Amino acid sequence: MTRKNAAELFKAVKQDQALQQKLKATANPEAFIKIAQERGYDFSEEELEAEIDKLSEEDLASIVNPGWGPRRHINPR
Repeated sequence: MTRKNAAELFKAVKQDQALQQKLKATANPEAFIKIAQERGYDFSEEELEAEIDKLSEEDLASIVNPGWGPRRHINPR
């Protein structure tokens, strides 16, 4: 069985609204990774960060909770 990575997860999330909302509601990267692992995706926090850096602002906002850290705030106040 091949290992599914963060890039594959982000592709799947675009098709699965329930998963998208569940991931967006996570409080931190560790919780995000745990949810992904429950779905058969296996990657490190570093791999997650690398894939997040590749996302557009719109994709990032639809998948990742903007409260993870200062650089994650899509629309700073």
